[in-house]
Amino acid sequence: MSDTPFGFGLPPEEPENGDEGKKKDDQQSGGGQGPANPFGFGLPGAGGFGGPGADNPLAAMFGSLNPTDLGAAFQQLGQMLSYEGGPVNWDMAKQIARQTVSQGTADGSKDASVGSAERTAVQEAVRLADLWLDDATSLPSGAASAVAWSRAEWVEATLPAWQELVDPVAERVGAAMGDVLPEEMQAMAGPLIGMMRSMGGAMFGTQIGQAVGVLAGEVIGSTDIGLPLGPAGKAALLPVNIEAFGKDLGVPKEEVRLYLALREAAHQRLFAHVPWLRSHLFGAVDGYARGIKVDTAKLEDVVGQFDPQNPEQLQDALQQGMFQPEDTPEQKAALARLETALALVEGWVDAVVHAAAKPRLSSADALRETLRRRRASGGPAEQTFATLIGLELRPRRLRDASRLWASLTDARGVDGRDALWAHPDMLPTASDLDDPDGFVHREQIDFSELDKMLGEAADKPDLRKKDQGEVKDEDKGDDAE
Repeated sequence: MSDTPFGFGLPPEEPENGDEGKKKDDQQSGGGQGPANPFGFGLPGAGGFGGPGADNPLAAMFGSLNPTDLGAAFQQLGQMLSYEGGPVNWDMAKQIARQTVSQGTADGSKDASVGSAERTAVQEAVRLADLWLDDATSLPSGAASAVAWSRAEWVEATLPAWQELVDPVAERVGAAMGDVLPEEMQAMAGPLIGMMRSMGGAMFGTQIGQAVGVLAGEVIGSTDIGLPLGPAGKAALLPVNIEAFGKDLGVPKEEVRLYLALREAAHQRLFAHVPWLRSHLFGAVDGYARGIKVDTAKLEDVVGQFDPQNPEQLQDALQQGMFQPEDTPEQKAALARLETALALVEGWVDAVVHAAAKPRLSSADALRETLRRRRASGGPAEQTFATLIGLELRPRRLRDASRLWASLTDARGVDGRDALWAHPDMLPTASDLDDPDGFVHREQIDFSELDKMLGEAADKPDLRKKDQGEVKDEDKGDDAE
């Protein structure tokens, strides 16, 4: 994977006339994608359309340019400049994500509609996974339905969650674009600021769309990054990506599918029956994002030299990253809270799935280690956040958290372990991951007496009314005297 988070290029659309058309397209495009051109296309200028050295950050939106589609290209450019929506142009993000998916992955794998046989196989795998999980966790099934998605369907289903995660920081960038100008210049530069914000929204949309499109070629379900990206109660797997994932593992396809169904079903149980968890995770992301500061020096350079005819300046600034986390105790605490929350979710799923799969699947250990390494190495999702909002969604302490949950199971049983999800204050902290034995054997707080007192008070409304009535009668007696 490229060192630059968005350094991948998009190939031109598949020619209709086979290899001859492909050769023709290669000649027109200058023979390939250079490393200086992250999108692999060129604008008219030095080297012509797609010529060597021509940089075109907008080409992902326009496709392979040639004189016949200049009209459509400029029409899209006009739509981009006239955008007046939120901080990210999500229509553009969706369009580019779908286009990226249609190009296929780097290994040549293409997206395809899910057939009835694959859909049935996924539904049966999730159903069996839920049966196995009943023995490994006290949380009941959280999947009201099981679906098999194509990559394009995954994009459609997860964009609302991406919007919730990215918009807050993108809003900060939009505001910063106006704030870097002196106050006396802001009134005069109103149209320019508006244009820059439209361009910023488009550039965010371009990069998010590309990253989500590439991620769609790798994800296995709706919960791969530890966050619930899909609709609630819908366990989802992507058959085409499961096929690619298991290709070189030497494990039967049915076992691979079932193990991945266990992970998806376990995530669904957790998010369905821990009602505060989703908002807790998204709130942790938002809390960390609030401490991100825009590199105003870099942004001032961009604003001071901004040329409406040279929009790639904004693209380059976003691509290089303009965000730095503040080195404050609050920001460090926010990061620790987020990393710990992600680790606890992934560690619980890892421990529960292993307990369910180990007695039943001979490949459980191998699949567990493969997924751990895959999760730890990161991918487009982590790179998207690292570049666009300075955040990596990676459970760095997954193994520590998994060991802690397994130790809790041995010490307190399945019910005692899962009871910790009743409230966020009951969960292990980052320091507890350093000393799991201390947490496991720590004396548990007994809330039963408090709950009993509260319950008794709630069940005696008549007594309260009687007491209130006696007070009123005494008042009346005082008045009579």
